[in-house]
Parts: sequence; structure tokens; C-alpha cells
Amino acid sequence: ADDTVDQIVDSIAPSIHGLRGEKLGLALQLFSGVTKHLPDDERIRGDIHVLYVGDPGTAKSQLLAYAGKLAPRGVYTSGKGSSAAGLTASAVKDDFADGDQWSLEAGALVLADEGLAAIDEIDKMAADDRSAMHEALEQQQISISKAGINATLKARCSVLGAANPKHGRFDQYESIGEQIDLEPALVSRFDLIFTVTDDPDPDEDAALADHVLATNHLGEVTVKDEPLDPEAVSDDAATPPLSAAFLQRYIAYARQTAVPELTADAKATIKEFYTDIRAEGTGDDAPVPITARKLEALVRLTEASARMRLSERATVSDAERAISVVGDCLGDVGIDPETGKFDVDMVEAGTSKTQRDRIKSLDQLVADLEAEYDGKDGAPYDAVLEAAEARLGIDAQKAEHEIEKLSQKGELYKPASDRLRSM
Repeated sequence: ADDTVDQIVDSIAPSIHGLRGEKLGLALQLFSGVTKHLPDDERIRGDIHVLYVGDPGTAKSQLLAYAGKLAPRGVYTSGKGSSAAGLTASAVKDDFADGDQWSLEAGALVLADEGLAAIDEIDKMAADDRSAMHEALEQQQISISKAGINATLKARCSVLGAANPKHGRFDQYESIGEQIDLEPALVSRFDLIFTVTDDPDPDEDAALADHVLATNHLGEVTVKDEPLDPEAVSDDAATPPLSAAFLQRYIAYARQTAVPELTADAKATIKEFYTDIRAEGTGDDAPVPITARKLEALVRLTEASARMRLSERATVSDAERAISVVGDCLGDVGIDPETGKFDVDMVEAGTSKTQRDRIKSLDQLVADLEAEYDGKDGAPYDAVLEAAEARLGIDAQKAEHEIEKLSQKGELYKPASDRLRSM
């Protein structure tokens, strides 16, 4: 069973070196979980949404393009050239009715129904255009009210997104959760969030160079129809375990035929993982570690793992594989670096509980200092920084960072360059 999964992962984008965790997440997304329909007509989605956030040159776009080819119905688009209408639907005059009638033309998410929509550079889209995806990600439908047309279109697709960090490259001194330049409401709807960093490493860089050179040699001899030089081409670059054409057919067959059901042991494994992490948030002042959204994601990923083996039973090993992938993602974006604890608000709200508490304390501190300094011109900036360290234990650098954020939000303002006032 593990060998089957390894072969599938090794066959995804063989020209890209490494990124096994990201490729496993992509494989699980391609096979997808099982969509359920409840007696009251409610629907539980089985499609898995994945987001890659990474430094430039880490092959994110290449992975997305490859996924679009493997998916039974794949649509690839770039956020730079996409609008809300391009993703959902646009209203156009119908040429077949003398131009008097309006009709809807499907966008990328509708065209990818029961397939995969790969959206590159999702962070380059306008925020208003990105908001059009919220309904498609969770409800898997798109409600349209345009030109006198009220309609609900099906968008039962998996969404695979790629974005760059807020400042173009990850900053090792800031938490990764803060560097994802997307609305928390959108980010929280992704089941898996992978962070791909480009860290220099002599051994890894040498292996990458060998792989890229071998892949280029393979391309040259293919174009020239020459025999391969076995010393110049590594086996993984030349002969992946499964061809792309076979893998595409295998994915389509698995999605049509395999409807895995979780065994009692698999359910117990998922429940234990979820309750153990939730238990960390039972204290009065503890952050909420994860929400039920992640529990549903674990079920979908476990079913997808069983589907990769064409199995009707999702076993403990499938559950453990899903837990491993989710654990890796949570370790990247779900841990507050200041406390070392899981904090779901890092993704769901964009700020950790520690940071929120610090902001509240600073806001109150400025108000208190204003009163101490008669409140006419506000509190001296230097006095605020000194009091933040003495009374709250917040060092000057962090205090300055939070004051700047509060100023941008309009909760603090500077009546003079060296003064602060609270609103």
C-alpha cells in the first residue's frame, strides 16, 4: 500500500526535484475525499483545497500547471489576469437573440466543476475579486445576480492556489502566519497550506543542480531523437514509476469507482489526534489550537489516501498519513512562535492570541499614559516604549511594530512626531 502511494508521489512532476510533502498533498487533492449527501439534503464536500505559499523560484507554478494536466477536468489560470467575473461567471449579450437577451458565460471555477481549478499568483488578485471564491471553496456553488439573471451555478471543484509571501520572500524573523498576504477568511478555507522556503544548503543544492542538468539532457535527446547517456540522466528524471497518461487515467478511474469508508480504528486515530490538540486549549488564557474545519479535512485526506490504493476501506495507515500531512502544515503556519503552541487564529484571524493581547495592552497603556501626562498633546512616544517594557514586558522593537499596526488601523494616532494618542 505504501509502495503504491510512493510510486504515485514519485510520478507527479518528475522534473521538479524534492518537495515530497507538497507532492503528497497534491496527490491527495487529485484523488479527493468522498462527497456525502445527508437525508436533509445537506452536502458535505469531499474536494480538498490546497495552498502553496513560497519564495520565488520554488517551482510552485510548475506544480500547478502539472496538476491541471493530471486532473480529469483541470483549469489553470493566473491571478494577475483574472477578475471575479473570470472566476465565477460573466453576463453577456446573447447573439442568438438579436443581442436583446443576456446569458451567463462560465468562469474558471464553474468550468472546473468536478475537477480542479489551479489559480497561480492568487495574491496578485484584487481583494474584491478574491472574495468571489469564498462561496465556491466552502459551499461549492456560485450565486449570480447579474443583468436580471438570478442563478446558482455548481462549482464542485478542488482549488489549488499559489502565492508569494507578503514581501516577496519569507522573513525568518517574522512568523509565517503573518506573512501570508491573503484574507484570513480565504486562507482558513484551505485544508492544507504548504510553505515552500528557498534555504541554501550545499548538499541539497548539489542534488538539485544534478537533477536539473539531467532533466535538460533528457529534453535535448528527446528533441534530437538520440540515445540517452546513462551517466548524464538519473533514473527518476528519465523514467518515473508511472507515466503522466497512465496516472491521469488512474486518477479518473479511482474517483469513479472507489468510495472508501473509514474503519473504526481509523476514526479512533483521527479522534485521538483532534482531541489531544484541542486539549491544549482548555486553559483560561490558552489559545484555541484547531477548529472542527481541520477535523473534516482529516476525514477527506484519509479517504483520499485510501482512494490512491483503490481501497474501499480507509485504514489506520491512511489516517496516519493524513495526520502527518496536516501536522506538517500546522507546524509551518499554525504555531505561535512566541509561545510554541498551536493557535488557530494565526490562520483563521491573521493574528495570534498573544499578539491580540499585546495590542489590547498597548492601547490601554497609551490611554493611561495620556491621563498621566494631562492628555492635552498625548503621551510621549519614548515614555510609551519605556512603560511597555517596564509594565508589560514588551521589548521596544515589538512595541514599535504593534504601535505602527494600530496607527494604520486608526486606533492610535500621532498628533506630533513624538506623541501618541488613543482614539
